[in-house]
Amino acid sequence: MNTQIRTKFSAFTLALLVSSPLHSASASGASREVYFGDTHLHTSYSFDAFLNRNQSADPDTAYRWAKGLPVIHPYHRARVQIDTPLDFLVVADHAELMGVMRAVYNDRAELEDLGWFGNIKRWIAIRVLKNAVDEDAGFGFFQKLLPLAGKNSGGDPVLDPNNSLPASAFGDTSKVETRAWEDIVDAAERHNQPGTFTSLIGWEWSSIPTGANLHRIVITPDGAEKAKQYLPYGSDQSQYPEDLWRWLSETELATGSRFISIPHNSNISKGYMFADTTLKGKVISAQYAKTRVSREPIVEITQIKGDSETHPALSPDDEFADFETYTNYIEQGLAGDNYKAGPGDFVRSALKQGLAIEAEVGVNPFKFGVIGSTDSHTGLASAEETNFMGKLAADSIPENKLKDERNYWRMAAQGLAAVWAPENTRESLFAAFKRKEVYATTGPRLRVRVFAGWDFSAEDLNSESFAEIGYRKGVPMGGDLTYSDEAPQLMVRAVKDPKGANLDRVQIIKGWLDSDGRPQEKIYNISWAGDRQVGGQGKLPALVSTIDADTLNYTDKVGAAELTALWTDPNFSSSEKAFYYVRVLQIATPRHSSYDTMALQQGAAPEVAESIQERAYTSPIWYTP
Repeated sequence: MNTQIRTKFSAFTLALLVSSPLHSASASGASREVYFGDTHLHTSYSFDAFLNRNQSADPDTAYRWAKGLPVIHPYHRARVQIDTPLDFLVVADHAELMGVMRAVYNDRAELEDLGWFGNIKRWIAIRVLKNAVDEDAGFGFFQKLLPLAGKNSGGDPVLDPNNSLPASAFGDTSKVETRAWEDIVDAAERHNQPGTFTSLIGWEWSSIPTGANLHRIVITPDGAEKAKQYLPYGSDQSQYPEDLWRWLSETELATGSRFISIPHNSNISKGYMFADTTLKGKVISAQYAKTRVSREPIVEITQIKGDSETHPALSPDDEFADFETYTNYIEQGLAGDNYKAGPGDFVRSALKQGLAIEAEVGVNPFKFGVIGSTDSHTGLASAEETNFMGKLAADSIPENKLKDERNYWRMAAQGLAAVWAPENTRESLFAAFKRKEVYATTGPRLRVRVFAGWDFSAEDLNSESFAEIGYRKGVPMGGDLTYSDEAPQLMVRAVKDPKGANLDRVQIIKGWLDSDGRPQEKIYNISWAGDRQVGGQGKLPALVSTIDADTLNYTDKVGAAELTALWTDPNFSSSEKAFYYVRVLQIATPRHSSYDTMALQQGAAPEVAESIQERAYTSPIWYTP
């Protein structure tokens, strides 16, 4: 193994595994601690959650679960509890019809007089809604609200002849939505405990023209005083992200609020999320790029509806590209046979495309960091394979997954947002999101740090002052390197989840523009467990699985508790724009679907893997000549 590569279990690792999070108020980089949370959680205040059997898990339930308290499951009514509490949570209910289904069903909606004919139509709609919920047919009701697939593939989906928002029979629901928003804000205020647990206020803007997922989570670090001055902006007001960004800017000026917007599920965006043009088909300008990178400093790379890092069709040389691949567009029918992966759908392709756009207009619109989150609609932020509560309330029951043609086993038990910050507060976490010192995990609490620079040594890698040295000599994840004749070094440390499995390997993914301006990518194995040797194609043999097929128990006889590496780019060119991010893989462990099917004694779940290699993705570090 290269002498620059280190694999060890140190006293430092032991300290990480047993210590509780630090809560230092110091702003120095070395004092930053990692905090794990979920920025994307839905409760019964979201119309789709309510229609899919979550009629009781409200924001208070969500925060109590996240803090580690026992709660009642909204579907099967059993007592449930998270295995490891979160450090922070965003209840991000949909802005569209926020709280309306819940209020209408419970006869608590303040609705306007629509005249005799309008009132009759509304009464009928309410009866249909109540009957659907009472008869467990809410999904069918929900399906009718989904968009139709587009007629003009590749054009502006908002202007597509098939794109039309369903008309509401309820009339003006702004009073209902305002009350719901105030409930959500009040719950966040009650549960916010600076230094111990952070509740960030936010919502989801759910644009999905012709089934092209363009959803964003909006987050603010501000409290109720500012949040109650506005009603969240929804896609029923505009389906264009530029209009969302404009509204955020206007609202900041009017109220003194601050916002960021977080795209998610680019994997099912039909190529639009990270396209090389705007949604309207216009060439990306410097101003557009500047606005987008300012408004969207991070994206959600992994969640229940699949992984958005890359796809085998886009990264054929990446043996780990086919990970939790999800192929169902959110449209009527939920058919996946028309799925096609494109560069605009995935994070790695977007990062490369961003370099190319920057070369043309001077600004990179896709210069973002990455996080994970759940997108759970149960009110329960669960990302643990052994304790996964499903996407929707009803699919927490294994029998329902078995008989449901939608096969909810295809959905993943992931992920989490990891944030390096000096303290667990709204301000501190928000600042970390803005500077992109964040990373994603698929659920385990992997502790990952990476610094880039030119002056690191082997002694730095193994030092108890690893972080202090990293900040002093280099830049962390989310940072920038400027021109140098010498190849940059990346100093990486990854530590296992103290309750989880050992680590398999650490990889660096490099993307760059070659001398002809063409985007390229390459995967480097830089540190790994065991005595394996990298082959001629740069591939590393797989570790033997320790999973017992009869019990689904696994052992840590393979893998490592900690992996470190000091790596120098062997293919560096000082004239080529580039980015680097770290991917850390665990050893194989059982997938949540395997636990379900073993309990049911039904054999393997169809169409899904029986095991999973959980992982973490760091935000990139960019090199700019």
